[in-house]
Amino acid sequence: MTADPEASTARQPGLAAAASRGAAVTLGGQGLRVLVQLLGIVVLARLLDPEDYGLVAIVALIVGFGELFRDFGLSSAAVQAKTLSDGQRDNLFWLNTGIGVVLAGLVCAVSPLIALAFDDDRLTLVAVVMSATFLLNGVSTQYRAMHTRHLRFGKLALSEIVGQVAGVTIGIVLAVLGAGYWALVAQQLTQGLVALVFLVATNRWLPGWVDRRASVRPFLGYGLPLLGSHLLNYLGRNMDTLVLGARFGVAPVGIYNRAFQLVMMPLLQVQAPSTRVALPVLSRLQDDKKRFAEFISFGQVALLTLIGGLFAALFAQAPSVVRVMLGSQWTEAVPIFRVLLIAGFFQAATYATSWVFLAKGLTRSQFVYALVTRPVVAVLIVVGSLWGLPGVAAGYAIGAALVWPVALLWIARISDAPAGRMFRNGLRTGLVFSAASALSYLSTVALPADAHALRLVVGVAAVVAATGLAALVWPTFRRDLRDIAGMRRYFRRGQRPAGRTAGDAEGPMTAPTSQTADPAALSFTGAAATDPITTPKAGIDR
Repeated sequence: MTADPEASTARQPGLAAAASRGAAVTLGGQGLRVLVQLLGIVVLARLLDPEDYGLVAIVALIVGFGELFRDFGLSSAAVQAKTLSDGQRDNLFWLNTGIGVVLAGLVCAVSPLIALAFDDDRLTLVAVVMSATFLLNGVSTQYRAMHTRHLRFGKLALSEIVGQVAGVTIGIVLAVLGAGYWALVAQQLTQGLVALVFLVATNRWLPGWVDRRASVRPFLGYGLPLLGSHLLNYLGRNMDTLVLGARFGVAPVGIYNRAFQLVMMPLLQVQAPSTRVALPVLSRLQDDKKRFAEFISFGQVALLTLIGGLFAALFAQAPSVVRVMLGSQWTEAVPIFRVLLIAGFFQAATYATSWVFLAKGLTRSQFVYALVTRPVVAVLIVVGSLWGLPGVAAGYAIGAALVWPVALLWIARISDAPAGRMFRNGLRTGLVFSAASALSYLSTVALPADAHALRLVVGVAAVVAATGLAALVWPTFRRDLRDIAGMRRYFRRGQRPAGRTAGDAEGPMTAPTSQTADPAALSFTGAAATDPITTPKAGIDR
């Protein structure tokens, strides 16, 4: 199956507009999802106990591990492939769905063992019910991929928003009625089911039966090393929940989970759309060293500036944030929240290195990198558990801080990516927003401890003022802000150089290379940008 080079070239002038439109629509959709998710956090945290969250978080850890196998990188492969025939698309659909069915059965079979491992009989039925996630995500995977492949970001965002609104509504209603942890289970299943119905209704595609003439072996070949790195990353990233659940029970897991969610909610809402838009553009620029360096540097700075400013305010005003978001019964989460914010910034700094691995098709090297770094993170978390809940959080944060420079050294060795420039970007934004956080903290020292709204307003204003002051005295940081304000020109640079063509039988914006991307990062499975209660830290390098 070949594409028309002439038609492909003719479509190229629209790439910049499509990329900027996609960024705007995706970010807008993520903003609405943040508001819905905030509502769910604020209300449900006041209706449920730490044990409720801990139970669901433990099962989510098992389900999340299985999701890596269920996707197998096939969603990303469908988006990134030069061409995708109808038969291949049908086969990928049935493969994803079949794996989902098998995994659901496996989880049901081992559910008593899960309950035995964590010494809580309630986990058996929770695991059985939540295994339906595999089937829902298996069916929806290729529908999400088709929307992304054809740049239908609006429909994709709407499906996620509608699903999340439905899920939060069901969760709150059941929590008010006293359903306890079942409210959280119902929230996630409702979200997945409603999103699936919307995806099918808006995709104008129904799968045919398996086509034996259409091979999916290339997709599996690209997905295998990616799966290996995802598995290692996943185990390293979720060792904290495993250790807490095994050593201290479900209540500490619930406290840790709420603090972790407050960190990951903004992080995922920024990371998922930025990767979804940046990766296809970077894929086109992989052979143009200068423009690749410019775009990835800009993307990293934009992401870190947004995350850094937000995390600076959250760190300085952590007691008020936890009190407003979760309620007075969650004050034990405040120090954990602060430590995880530090980890979150280093994870954000590492995002851009994963873009390099994926855009340049270096998935095998990514697997080796994960094989080297993830065991170190896991050991730090296990050692930290000797000091209880705070020690686990500290081990996780130290691991995230160590992984960032290692990732930069790794991509410097195997690619022409601007690792030195990326390090300076992270260091610069880290210094600016560390100072901004200190100023925010000092600005509210004299305010009443229970004036939470006032402390948040003053604290955020202090971060904004510190950012403006830094721009005045630091020309490089001032240029960063100016570049972010002129975002559209970077998407114009993302157009393919003259003379290059891309085969694409179905969509105007698929990458010219066949490497695969991280399903969690691109949100094709619907997992990455959802509530981390049931979406443990995914397998991408973060």
